[in-house]
Amino acid sequence: MIPTYGETFGKWRAAAGETWPAYTHHAFVEGLRDGTLPRAAFLHYLVQDYIFLIHFSRAWALAVTKAETIEEMRLCAATVNALIDDEITLHIGICTEAGISLDDLAKAEERTENLAYTRYVLDAGHSGDFLDLLAALAPCVMGYGEIGARLAAEAGETPYADWIATYAGKDYQSACQAVAGLLDGAVARRLGNDPETNPRWDALCKRFRTATQLEVGFWDMGLRP
Repeated sequence: MIPTYGETFGKWRAAAGETWPAYTHHAFVEGLRDGTLPRAAFLHYLVQDYIFLIHFSRAWALAVTKAETIEEMRLCAATVNALIDDEITLHIGICTEAGISLDDLAKAEERTENLAYTRYVLDAGHSGDFLDLLAALAPCVMGYGEIGARLAAEAGETPYADWIATYAGKDYQSACQAVAGLLDGAVARRLGNDPETNPRWDALCKRFRTATQLEVGFWDMGLRP
């Protein structure tokens, strides 16, 4: 069953069209599900995702400064803490077990697909407002939640069970619901109760779709270690 993450995300997800399943059902994702993903590809992805999460944490920290209310600031700050204390720590642990040291992670070269995605998100925050930034951030947060939930229900024996369990787990799914509430509240506060009639709506849908396309590119990169 596909999780429901609020009204705004559902509308943006639908507006992304075929780009969304291209991301959430990518060959890399299906390789995680059935265990056919080469270990080298997975470890290469983890190293790049470690770099990605550093920039993603910075983007959520930027969201704190773009927020208008204390509650918005609190939710964004909590997401920063979860990224640094949980997700990044998870990546370091898995890489360490595979013989990739923290020094190796620090020296890793950032792939161009990673640069394109992370800098797009950061630029959305620096050049736009809170909604621009959230639209660029949402595909990663909710997409991984959706992928984790689906793979947990469908996957059999796979060496990537721990990765799947992380994103299907209660903590991550709760974080997705919190961000969904943040999105719905932020949109209602700024665009009103009928946001789809607002002149900004189409641009926000496009920003969400572009970030989703960059997620597809990130998976493509993962298959090319």
